[in-house]
Order: sequence, then structure tokens, then C-alpha cells
Amino acid sequence: MGSIVFERERPAASEVAHSLADTAQRVFWLDDLGTVARYPTLHGEVVADLVIVGGGYTGLWTALLAKRRNPDARVIVVEAATIGWAASGRNGGFVEASVTHGRDNGLSRWPDEIELLDELGLRNLDGIEADVASWGIDADFERVGSLTVAIEPHQLEWLDEAAKDAAARGDDTLVSLDRSAVRASVASPTYLGALWDTRGCALVHPAKLAAELARVATEQGVQIFERSLVKGIETRQKSGPLRVRTADGVVSAASVALATNVFPSLLRRNALMTVPVYDYVLMTEPLSAEQLADIGWRDRQGISDMANQFHYYRLTRDNRILWGGYDAVYRYGRKVRAQYEDRPQTFQTLASHFFTTFPQLAGLRFSHKWAGAIDTSTQFSAFFGAARGGRVAYATGFTGLGVGASRFAGDVMLDLLDGADTERTRLEMVRKRPLPFPPEPAAAIGVTVTKWSLDRADHNEGRRNVLLKTLDALGLGFDS
Repeated sequence: MGSIVFERERPAASEVAHSLADTAQRVFWLDDLGTVARYPTLHGEVVADLVIVGGGYTGLWTALLAKRRNPDARVIVVEAATIGWAASGRNGGFVEASVTHGRDNGLSRWPDEIELLDELGLRNLDGIEADVASWGIDADFERVGSLTVAIEPHQLEWLDEAAKDAAARGDDTLVSLDRSAVRASVASPTYLGALWDTRGCALVHPAKLAAELARVATEQGVQIFERSLVKGIETRQKSGPLRVRTADGVVSAASVALATNVFPSLLRRNALMTVPVYDYVLMTEPLSAEQLADIGWRDRQGISDMANQFHYYRLTRDNRILWGGYDAVYRYGRKVRAQYEDRPQTFQTLASHFFTTFPQLAGLRFSHKWAGAIDTSTQFSAFFGAARGGRVAYATGFTGLGVGASRFAGDVMLDLLDGADTERTRLEMVRKRPLPFPPEPAAAIGVTVTKWSLDRADHNEGRRNVLLKTLDALGLGFDS
């Protein structure tokens, strides 16, 4: 277990078994979506100004932002399966302002730019909120902020440091909650304190957001093709059009934006830049009015704890609790496989930790369980670049906080394709690529040993061992 709290307060095995007895191995968000528009498969040859590979958030935001910049542009999105079926339809629905996977990660990597990065992130989240309103996007958007909770005594020092840093910067959007205050807000016996970020996070229904972005895109003239797996990008002339080839068709375009994320890159240079790490999620049945009263949570914030192996959780519109995180799993060989999504031992661990956090909900059952692959980079946030003489742009490696950052990535890719000098393209975060992961078996060994070290740190008051300190020094460390 990743925390002493969860080991000490473990619920009965029978309670865990009961909660998972009839749980469906399906993505709740996709089940809850209902009937949505489907788009044709690409056949034959079509022509575009911009073709976007990937029909998740990154691709859809890029399409919409491209049409905003040039309403007359011919924009095509090509998706291998269906819109939002992968990470964009199965994440936790946390729309974070941070584009650097948290301020601490950004500060450790780009200290000279962190103030601008924070500003750009908040500006991006404000932009998402404005777009949701102006386009009439029905995605259960709630700008409720997020709670970061301490569940071990040593984590209170981290909260205090974060609060003092915010105060020194004049940031009055972070609210400190002591033990009694946080438990009055959300009634968990595990909480020792918290920081409430009142501005920097919103919640959405992930699958609705993807479906609605696609709807708005088509209304603005974007063509979307589903079930059209791209096989390659052909470059016949240095100045001529690029040919994006699928099994049954070709898009001939002046520019290409790659939004493939966890799936294999169409550029050889990115083959070792990310690894797929599986994240697992449970969704409860709807809470009754009495159960909801037992836990409070009237402000409906998204919540995460401060362990290296952390949990994240939130309420849905119909008052279910999504409970995910903790047991991130890498499989040897960098493959994305449907069979990796069913991992009984992880779901049992998650359920056990849930009832430790909310013992008053004993007897509650989980309706859905699922998993998804996260496109993890060595800098734990997205990286960007251009290829083929500046005619192909890419963004990938979000490492789990891509719901909000995907819109920022769309703007970065469009800037790169335009060859524009902007505050985004001048960022070191955009100009420099992170280190790649090593090939197998070194990648699997490295990920396994690092995960073990993070677990040991959680058991040792957060103290990082020699391996983690070395990774930190090399710019490869991660502190959630």
C-alpha cells in the first residue's frame, strides 16, 4: 500500500468484495453519453489546408482554434476509432489550469518561466470556460476548484510551504483548511488539513466534452472522419502538399497536426519519447441524500491527496463518486492493449482505499470500473515540436493532466505551423524536448524501480532515496 493510513484502516475483505460484486468493466462516461453523432470513414482523396490526426481533446481543440484563426480554412480531423473513445472519454474530468502538471513540476524544470506558465495556464482555463459558455457546450462544466488533502502528518509541512509560497506571490486563491475545517467541508477521518485552490480547476463530464467539441467543430465546417487509422505521412516535395494516408483514403494538406498522444507517433523521432502507463478508476452508484449528507462535500471540489501514489476523486452531476489513481501500471513493451484494462487486484486496492477514506459509506457499491493509458513523458508534462520543414507539428506526453492543457497545446501547434514568434513559442518548455525513455528492457526496469522508490518514500515521511534524488538532479524526477 502507498500510505500508512490505508494500511492501518483497511476495511474488511468482505466489504470490498461486496462493493465490486456486480461492477461492470465499462467506462461510465461513455455509457452515460447516450446516442451521439457518428462520422464517416475516409474513402478516396480529399484536400485540406490542415489535417489533424487524432479525435481526442487535443485534436478537437486544435481544429476549433484553427477555425477561429481562419474561418475559411479547410480543416479535417482523422480519428482511428471514434471521437473521445480513449483518454478523452475515460479520464477523471479534472480541467486543471496548470499546463506543467502542477506548479512544483513546472518550478523544478522552468523556474525562470514559471510565473508566465502559471499565467498562461489560468488564461487557458478561463478560455475554456468562455468557450463552453459561448458555444453552448453541455459537458457538466463546474468551476469548483480542487482540494489537496494531507493524510499523513509530514504532508502538513508541504501544505504549509505551499500556502506560504502562494501568500508571498500575492495569490489569494489558495485557502488553507486545518483539520476541523477540511473535515467540516468533506467528512473523511483521514484528512489532517488541506489547501483549496478556488480558481485553478474545473470539473467536466469527459465524454460529453469530447462529443460537444466535435459537434461545434462540424458546425463550424470541420470535417471529421472516424475509423480511419492513419498509416503514414508522405512527403513528395519539399514545398508541395503532405499526404496523410489511411487504409482507404488520403488527405492532401498543406499542414499536419499530430494529436496521437499515447499511441505510436507517426514521426520516428518520437518513438521513445513516451510510455503508456495504465491508470485505473472506479465509479460508485449514485449516493442517496442521506449518504451525501454523511460526507458533506457541498462545495463539490475535485480532491487529490499528497502521496506519490495518489488518489483523485470527484462527484458527478448525479452524485456518484469517481475514485481513481494510486496504482499506475506500466507493461513491458510499451503496448496499448485492451486486456490491460482489467486488473482485479488494483480494483480491490482502490475499493479498500475508498472505504478507508469514507467509512460512513460502507455498503455502497461500484457500478463501473475501467482503465486508460496515460501518455507519460520524462518531464511529466506535454512537449512540442515541428518536423518536415515546419509543416508537421506535434504535442504529446501530457502525463495525466491533459484535459485543460490540450487546448493550450492546440494553440502551440498552430503557432508552430504558422512559424509565429509568440509568448508560447518562446517558452523553453516549447523549444526544448525532454529526454527520451530508454528502450526495453531498461525502460521496464527503470519504471519498476522508480515506482518502488516512490512507494518507499510514501512510507518514510516523503523522504526520497538515492535513486529519486538522482532523477531529480537529472530533471527526471516526479513529485506529485
